[in-house]
Amino acid sequence: MKKANIMKDVFIPVLSLLIICIVFTFLLGLTNKATADKIKTLSLQAEAEARTKVLDTAKTFSDEKTENGITYYEGYDGNGEIVGYIFPEETKGYGGTIYMQVGINTDGTVHGVEITELSETAGLGMNAKNQPWFLEQYKDMGGVIGVAKNNPADTEIQALTGATITSKAVTLGVNNAIESFNKLTGGENNG
Repeated sequence: MKKANIMKDVFIPVLSLLIICIVFTFLLGLTNKATADKIKTLSLQAEAEARTKVLDTAKTFSDEKTENGITYYEGYDGNGEIVGYIFPEETKGYGGTIYMQVGINTDGTVHGVEITELSETAGLGMNAKNQPWFLEQYKDMGGVIGVAKNNPADTEIQALTGATITSKAVTLGVNNAIESFNKLTGGENNG
């Protein structure tokens, strides 16, 4: 009698759960395989759109280039002259990695910043992407940019309320782009 109960009470539920797990794992794998190409295409499209936003003076862009470990794109005007550079950057924020594109003018100043992906706290760190004023602060800044909680100086941006870590992470990405520009072009901050 006890063997029948063990079979009924333990083995059948365990076997049922095992079969359900196998079926759902298989279905998730199929879904991933079916959507992977579309996700990649959408990601590349979002990055291309970000490039047009951060360097809107450019009519065309080069393919991705890498020189001395620096990945970048060149932006060209209608005559084929370089009007700036775009640097893809990633930094660690409060909730995970922040991916962004930073447009730098040929004079070394920031033309624009666009966050392409972040996982910050809703209503706080997510405002780095959702509040246009935050990213607009970087426009026309150059050199090393700092972060201030109140009353920023000319070389600082105003931190997002309740999201200082996110603000500093975005600023680090922008500073990294400026540094990459200077190394690439021999600009003012090139050691």
